[in-house]
Order: sequence, then C-alpha cells, then structure tokens
Amino acid sequence: MAVFALPAASAAASPAPHPSGSEGPVFVQTDNPAGNEIVAYRRAADGSLSRRGTFATGGKGGVLDGSVVDHLASQDSLVYDCAHHLLFAVNAGSDTVTVFSVDGEKLHREQVISSGGSFPVSVTVHKDRVYVLNAREGGSVQGYRIAGGKRLERVAGWKRELGLDTTAAPEFTHTPGQVSFTDDGSRLIVTTKAGGSSIDVFGVSPSGALSARPVVNVENGAVPFGFTFDGHGRLVVADAGTNAVLTFAIRGDGSLVRLDDAPTGQQATCWIARAGDRFYASNAGSNTLSGFRQTRRATLEPLGDTATGAGTVDSAVTPDERFLYVQTGGTGGVDAFRVEPDGSLDKVGTVTVPDAVGGEGIVAL
Repeated sequence: MAVFALPAASAAASPAPHPSGSEGPVFVQTDNPAGNEIVAYRRAADGSLSRRGTFATGGKGGVLDGSVVDHLASQDSLVYDCAHHLLFAVNAGSDTVTVFSVDGEKLHREQVISSGGSFPVSVTVHKDRVYVLNAREGGSVQGYRIAGGKRLERVAGWKRELGLDTTAAPEFTHTPGQVSFTDDGSRLIVTTKAGGSSIDVFGVSPSGALSARPVVNVENGAVPFGFTFDGHGRLVVADAGTNAVLTFAIRGDGSLVRLDDAPTGQQATCWIARAGDRFYASNAGSNTLSGFRQTRRATLEPLGDTATGAGTVDSAVTPDERFLYVQTGGTGGVDAFRVEPDGSLDKVGTVTVPDAVGGEGIVAL
C-alpha cells in the first residue's frame, strides 16, 4: 500500500541471455478508469516480453481514495482458470466482472456480469465455483457457478457481507485485500487489511456455499494484504502493517496458528508470489522485491532484495517457476526476472503497459 513516498528506482544490469525455457502468454490488466483493458504479451524462452494485443473488458477500472501506485489495493484482480481456459477480470469502476476465454495470446470476451457488490477487487476459482471480493460498502464476497464452460451464473445464497469499516481514511488501506480458496477448496480466505486487521476463514460446503459467518482471526497491529499458500497448504501472508511475511497453519476449525514472522526491512510490503519453496514479496514503498526460502520447519530465510521500477505491486510466476513478472504501478510497467536456482532474481527486461499507471492484475501462463 503505497502510502509512503516512493524513492527513485535504481538501474539493474541486463544479464546474459538464458539458453532454454518454455514460451507462453502474460496478461496484464490496466485498470484504466476510462476503459479497462487486458494487454497480452508473448513470453519468449529467455523471459522477455513482446506485446501481441489489447482486449477491452467492457467495463471500467477504479481508483480507491488515497491510492497512488495501487488503485485497487488488492491481489488476484486478474485470475486464470486452467480447467476451463478462462480469464476473470474485475471492473472496479463498473461493479462488474469480465469472463474471457483464452486461446494462446488471444482473448475472447464471453460475458460481463455484475459483481454482486460495490468495487470488485479480487477473484478466486476452484473447479466450477468462483467467488468475487467486493471492497466497498463494508466489503462482501459473492459466489458463482461456471455454466456451459464459459459463463458465470450468480448464486443468490452465496453472498456474505464482511461488515468492515471501509469508510475510514485513507480508503485504500481499509478495504479488503484478497479472496482465495484453499488448495483443496474446503475454505475461502479473505484478508481485511486495516479495515479489520484480520484474516477471515469461511468454511465451504460440498455444494459450494459458504458458512454463515467466517472465523475472524485478528492480528493486532497487522495489515494482512496479499497471500499465497506453500506446498503443504499453509498460509503465507504479506503484512503491510509490520512489513513482514507471516506464515500460518490453518486448523480444522478455521483458526490460524502463526508459525513464522519474517521482516522484509522494506516499506509497504503488500503482495506475495510463490515459486516452489521460494516467496517474493512486493514492497511498493521501497521499489523492491524481498525474497525468502522456506525451510522444512516452515520458517523463512531471507534471500535478499531486488530493485524494481517505481511502485512495486502485483506479481506472477510462470508455471515452470523460472520467471517472475512484477507490475510497477508508478510507471505502468512490468519488470521481468529470471528466477535462478539459488532463489536470486536476474532482470530480463521491462515493458511499459499502455494506460496502466496504478494498474493491478497480472497472470503468467
């Protein structure tokens, strides 16, 4: 959460070309309030990007009050469903979600549907179930089923209000940050940032409905923002309040047990991505990525910091875990890095995404 001043980014030297690697698309959301778009890039074998096309979502991006480089102040606003080959994008300024079918680097818009609330910021999918996180009016989650392989059907009984104080200033620090299913789909997790300083855990029934209320795990002094899971299903959270990465075990009743607290020593630690046993946290206030390696005891060992462009925000790792792409909201760019075997990051290059200053949402396939 870029409430801090952003220092100038330091230059990174270009490494020698890497000989081998798979190719694939990278999709980046602009979150442009005049008209949200998804920009498609081809990822070469060395990790470099070349623009291939731009696809309108049919909705508008949005800007939370107080935000500078992270207009949605969220993680997973653009999500790919590999089972159905669908891409889900939020249109925060239109209170809608767009469904695209994916054909290589091409997108085909299949549907634009109401988010079931105000200002959608994050999406998650498990099998044929999709949940959208709405940030304003106290926050809410709305559930859908995937019907016919390409469209969403909203389920009226699958909406839950979060009851947060999202009106406190600055707005972007008090809205919820992310929604995600656990890997097995048995729980739905929501981070509330400073609006609740909590990690909320809903149970998910076999039908896909949520428990009436979540288990609210309050972390006093914390601002839980983006999160991911390790290889054992444990929760790994970027905490913008203490600028640290927190690891939790999830108990059967939905309560959390903190296992580790690894400080980044940076400012505005808000987003996090996983590459095997390594994790990379985005520090928007320091223009850096902080790397960590997870030990067998679930503790995190620091790997050092890597400079990025101004306003380090949302990121994505390729399925083969060889490349990491991070959005730089201060410039509307994407920095590409090769993930080395020791966990260090070597910069491959940078692209500027049209009309994407402050934008969030990135997927690498």
